[in-house]
Amino acid sequence: MTEADTLWHGRFDGGPADVLMAYTASLPFDQRLAECDIQGSRAHVRGLNRVGLLSDDETVAILAALDTTAMELATGGLVFVPSDEDIHTAIERRVTELAGEAGAKIHTGRSRNDQVSTAMRLWTKAALAEVGELVVQLQLVLLRRATEAGEAYLPGYTHLQRAQPVMLAHHFAAHAWTLSRDVDRILDAYRRTDVSPLGAAALAGTSLPLQPADTAADLGFSRAFTNSLDVTADRDFIADTLYALAMIGLHLSRIGEEVVIWTSEEFGFMTLDDQYATGSSMMPQKKNADIAELARGKSGRLVGNLVGLLTTLKGLPLAYNRDLQEDKEPVFDSFDQVRLGLAAVAGMLDTATYHAQPMAIAADSDSSVATDLAEMLVMEGTPFREAHAIVGALVRESLATGTGLVDLAVQHPKLGEQAQVLSAPGAAAHRRTSPGGGGPEPVRAQLVELATQITNDQARLAAL
Repeated sequence: MTEADTLWHGRFDGGPADVLMAYTASLPFDQRLAECDIQGSRAHVRGLNRVGLLSDDETVAILAALDTTAMELATGGLVFVPSDEDIHTAIERRVTELAGEAGAKIHTGRSRNDQVSTAMRLWTKAALAEVGELVVQLQLVLLRRATEAGEAYLPGYTHLQRAQPVMLAHHFAAHAWTLSRDVDRILDAYRRTDVSPLGAAALAGTSLPLQPADTAADLGFSRAFTNSLDVTADRDFIADTLYALAMIGLHLSRIGEEVVIWTSEEFGFMTLDDQYATGSSMMPQKKNADIAELARGKSGRLVGNLVGLLTTLKGLPLAYNRDLQEDKEPVFDSFDQVRLGLAAVAGMLDTATYHAQPMAIAADSDSSVATDLAEMLVMEGTPFREAHAIVGALVRESLATGTGLVDLAVQHPKLGEQAQVLSAPGAAAHRRTSPGGGGPEPVRAQLVELATQITNDQARLAAL
């Protein structure tokens, strides 16, 4: 490799060592920034033209060369050479080959520091919007399943122990509301990403008469940077993005854990469609919830990507340091995994069969009415702690003697026959009447509100 092969050759006596190029090259993974780099380069060239640093003829020649390069990249026709350490270098080299002396001016007033950050921000904005749409699609699946659930009910769990019964629709809606917070985080990360670094140059701006606000508007950013040191060093927007993606991953993991449990023979609450399950290479009877298990497993990978970047950033001085090259692989990987995970989980839930009878049998167990018995006492004026102790003693007696809890409650002087209503199937589930609760009445109101929330989420994402 000759010294003329690099962007910095003027400062050095000889070319870089092969091992340096191999270790520092990012071309194998940053090629997906190509379209965004082309987009940023076009805006930069138009900006140079507006302030008189490029003639009209030079501008036309460079823009045409960028168009040709973009076509070659899209069709696989661009041949990379050893000096192409990243996609940005490769594009500039090819544009210079095509446009000649005019092409050599494309980097005027620009550093790879602001160039790469601009491409990353453009790419991240588009990827966040795409993931947001997938989150909404999963919300819509959950809303549909909630609406279809009708009067089905099941135990709610705390500590994975049966707690109080809730409507199945309430359970679906809980996941959908969780995902709405993910939309909030996506929008928040998008807002902080939506700042153009173009014109910050290496770290201090430039003596050339560039107008960063104009190129920001040209690229569709909501605003330009205010401090060149800050913006060239900033990867907060990547950390924010990785956090938003990690939280989506954690929520998919929780759904995955639930599906694994519910599809077990011990629970029998759910059966997966054959398209969204796998079998065993040895045991013919097996039907495995691999999507659910991988949603659970990949959450660790997403958290790792976030922690890895935060660790990289924690000790860096202002402004740009080559360590920042390490922002790309984790964010690319996290987006890839979350996109696939959202689509796979949505398909899995959309096609699954839920079994109301085993859910109801589990929900109607004696223990599920314990809180209702205590609340009956409270309604009669008994202090809650005393009511809790009375019912706790009845539970202990029921376990010791095998007598039904409701039967014992009917015999208790403070409860009597009024407790008998809880022996009816679904009685406890229907008693959850407080706003936002798990009974039929509040759930019906909640589903209306949820539909409105999802429509609002769609509108907020469409505004991007």
